[in-house]
Amino acid sequence: MANNIIPSFLFMITITITFFFFTCFPLSSQALDVEGMFVFGSSLVDNGNNNYLRNSSARANYVPYGIDFPLGPSGRFSNGRNPIDVLGELLKLPSFIPPFSDPTTNGDKISHGVNFASGGSGILDETGSITGEVTSMNQQIRNFEKVTLAEMGGLFDLKKNSDYLSKYLFIVGTGGNDYFLNYFTSKTKTTTLLKFTHTLIATLSCQLKRLYDLGARKFVLFSIQAMGCIPAVRDNHRVSINGSCVEAMNEAAILFNNHLKALVIKLPNSSMPHASMIFINSYKIINDIITNPIQHGFKETSKACCDLPSNGILCRRGGKACRDRNSHVFFDGLHPTDAVNQRIAYKAYASNLKTEAYPTNVKNLVHMYNSQ
Repeated sequence: MANNIIPSFLFMITITITFFFFTCFPLSSQALDVEGMFVFGSSLVDNGNNNYLRNSSARANYVPYGIDFPLGPSGRFSNGRNPIDVLGELLKLPSFIPPFSDPTTNGDKISHGVNFASGGSGILDETGSITGEVTSMNQQIRNFEKVTLAEMGGLFDLKKNSDYLSKYLFIVGTGGNDYFLNYFTSKTKTTTLLKFTHTLIATLSCQLKRLYDLGARKFVLFSIQAMGCIPAVRDNHRVSINGSCVEAMNEAAILFNNHLKALVIKLPNSSMPHASMIFINSYKIINDIITNPIQHGFKETSKACCDLPSNGILCRRGGKACRDRNSHVFFDGLHPTDAVNQRIAYKAYASNLKTEAYPTNVKNLVHMYNSQ
């Protein structure tokens, strides 16, 4: 037991020190690689927006979520940080990106970006309705335009600084719920998987173009993960304990990701000529861990770390969590642990493999701007 407690204790100390440093000793703006990040998407990047939705069942503002996070249960769907938090640390941002829905997210708090993501949401407006209230991708963009951008205009006089938003990264992590909570949960299929995917990509392209028209120039697009390998899907499909995944859902993810990857070249060469876009292959990063867990420092790849209700996705409220969380890939029935989120962010920031970060990584994307 001591061997399990000590790594977790040291992990919590490291996270607490990191939080204290970034909060109490903020870096000057001249030391930043970028001014900040604007984040759009679903629960994999949501940091608390759903806490403020009255009729949402997609919430993570209770124990055991946040068990390894300095602020406790914050609405992040993880035992600790999500990839955005880690990426912010790597970019030397002075604090965590605040959630849009928090009433205190205004004034100077928005100077380093805002997180608009909503757990359960998707590219399509109807996605996630089975979880109750969600903030769709279209509404997230409207929130950015009508509220945050309007307030930034007063803070930074954007009329005189028309390229100011080019100093920010626009992070987009969405699409998985459109399959998981829409296409694959529909009792009557009215279209084929290929046509549905084309609809998603066409809709997302318009959404990215809208952000571009509002001033966005640096885009980081996260792929959707291997949906067929998440604990909730394996349990629901009664997959035997042999490491196998539900291939039909993984094939859908690969289909979407291939189209998403193509956008990072297509859009800047067509309707978004001044944009720079990169694709982060979260699917491969997580799947590599699942395929060779020991090699990557993990042990458990198919079970959730926390207690799940019957056929559940989210942790049981007030339930227990496993002791050795750093060895688990998934914290609940869908979302990765802090350890995996850290791996995704590190790969996004610095990987030189085009199969992981295409056509380059976040670090190079930022430096390309700084060298202009």
